[in-house]
Amino acid sequence: MRVAILTSEAVPFAKTGGLADVSGALPKALTEQDVDARLILPLYDQIDRGFLNGDSIEDIRVEWRGQVHHVRFALSDAAGAPAYLLETPEFFARPNIYGYKDDHIRFAYFSRAALALLKHLDWQPDVVNGNDWPSGFAMQELRARRRYDPFFQPIRTVLSLHNVGYQGFFDPGDLWWLGFGERPEVDDFMLERSASALKAGIIAADALSTVSPRYSREIQTRDQGHGLDWLLRSRADRLVGIANGVDYTIWNPETDPDIAANFSVDDLSGKRECKIDLLRRFGLPQDAERPIIAVISRLVKQKGYDLIRQIAPAIVQTGSFFIALGAGASEYEDFLQQLHERYPREVGIYKGYAGEPLAHQIEAGADMFLMPSLYEPCGLNQMYSMRYGTVPIVRATGGLDDTVEQFNPSTGTGTGFKFGPYEAGALLEKIREALYFYGRPDDWKKIQRNGMLVDNSWEAAAKKYAELYREVAQL
Repeated sequence: MRVAILTSEAVPFAKTGGLADVSGALPKALTEQDVDARLILPLYDQIDRGFLNGDSIEDIRVEWRGQVHHVRFALSDAAGAPAYLLETPEFFARPNIYGYKDDHIRFAYFSRAALALLKHLDWQPDVVNGNDWPSGFAMQELRARRRYDPFFQPIRTVLSLHNVGYQGFFDPGDLWWLGFGERPEVDDFMLERSASALKAGIIAADALSTVSPRYSREIQTRDQGHGLDWLLRSRADRLVGIANGVDYTIWNPETDPDIAANFSVDDLSGKRECKIDLLRRFGLPQDAERPIIAVISRLVKQKGYDLIRQIAPAIVQTGSFFIALGAGASEYEDFLQQLHERYPREVGIYKGYAGEPLAHQIEAGADMFLMPSLYEPCGLNQMYSMRYGTVPIVRATGGLDDTVEQFNPSTGTGTGFKFGPYEAGALLEKIREALYFYGRPDDWKKIQRNGMLVDNSWEAAAKKYAELYREVAQL
């Protein structure tokens, strides 16, 4: 089985969110399932050139807007599987991965170059697995090429939907010179008078996957389908939800090199050292008895920051520390700054992306982790938290509902705390419930152990992906 994975971001190269974690971990996990998986992504300015092998694939012919470009792909094994990184400074030598007016042009070009690379290498995958809207162009183009190019005719496609809230909208007037100016392609892109790369990809792909079973159902509803629920319902027979996994070679408190002390499910003593270290890093009193409630996320409404803002003073007034890491909307960055200024001895903040080490230190040192998301396709931090004995407090939506079990004191089962209504009061109630059990050490250790013993490894997820690929390849 040969699989090409197209993505706009992947760990360890470039990351803005969970898509990068998945795209970086899946190829390596697939190779352990005897799948020849190869990763293709752009070479951004921010990527550490130390990850590159020094080798490259030269002189790949790309037809673009009536001209022939000759492009280069750098090679890397840093993700644990072969990776090819498109070197096109015109489009990708920029400070950020997204956020530009020509994003649709950039990723349409990337898609075309990725398909050109496959043909140049004469490496014919059984399946091309695209990810989110940037790969929608590749899904459309590959479907079209199957009609006239024998190389692409047997290749099947899967589009993985990590967040249907991001749809890659652009001016339909650009479709013609992007190479999608004929019907039915134009109709495939059109959505509410704009062109949507995600919609086009959903229509063109042979199969669709999402990052959790519950999210696969939620996106077929009007509330969470973001205008595409009707289309996703029409493709329900080709839509499967596969929960993301965790790369335990990276996220493992027993071996993590970035934390103050290692610990395990059988010996949690090192977690106390990690807690003191975390308080020190944020300039907070080193009181290991007080609970630390932490959050790591983009500062956007989707992540529940409007709820956190409403109850932040109440969280501090419970006697807890509050630590937040993230960047995003200025209104939430300003809120965190003001909260820190008001409670400098209780609140620690880091605005921006500080790299992986600080995220590991927060997961290891915190007692509780907040994820009160409005919607959450899968989520990874709740699984990282459980592995590090940090108890998640989540809203019962998407992958959060699939992966966190509400603690039941009568049976001793459960890995965290879940609330249903998207309301600040419901979140605060669950925080207080968690704090109650934090004050009962035997119960708290039980919750920690339950979470640490859950197997969320990529092995199980990779087996499901491999099964999906085999089914799609037979279509």
